[in-house]
Amino acid sequence: MAGFRSLARQVRDPRCDLALRRYSLRKCLERFAPYGHRATWDHLCSRAGFGPEDRSPDPARLVAALEELEEARSVWLAYEVEFAERRKKEKHDGLRRPGSVDDWHRLTWGGFGVAWCDDPRVHPDDSLAEVLRRLISALEREPGAVCPVCDGERLVWKYELDHEPSTGPVCTDCGILVPRPVLTPDALADARRGRLLMSA
Repeated sequence: MAGFRSLARQVRDPRCDLALRRYSLRKCLERFAPYGHRATWDHLCSRAGFGPEDRSPDPARLVAALEELEEARSVWLAYEVEFAERRKKEKHDGLRRPGSVDDWHRLTWGGFGVAWCDDPRVHPDDSLAEVLRRLISALEREPGAVCPVCDGERLVWKYELDHEPSTGPVCTDCGILVPRPVLTPDALADARRGRLLMSA
């Protein structure tokens, strides 16, 4: 089975058939898809300027979509290296019990569904790399009361998500399933009760 880098080479290779280049970009999403496969595909198509069902997109647009995906992947892989180093140090220092961030991270290893969007048509507008930077920053600071990606205050608890965990706080502004560790207990409770957070 081809890895992300070999698939990326096929996307860039002008000697490859256009259908294969498009297919290879889709296959890259099986290795790394921060919003989930369908929502990440919709995002990349929208940002690069071709339709999700376009069978013969401009090759330059395919490469632009790939470049955005690669930048985001490098951001996430760097985070995973730092995460692994931190856990190794914590274990060495005797901290064996993982925290809530660690529990969340275990479900997103490799970057699939890091900022899950259950509705593939509702996702953040910013670049994938910028979204991941904001999410990582939120994981590294004290919990807050708003969406770490868009600062949206309208968080609602959703059930039967096509993801693990299958329930959780979803930002109604940008569509992501907000990682529980980045929210305060009050914000989580408000989302569960269906109360929208209001500005002071």
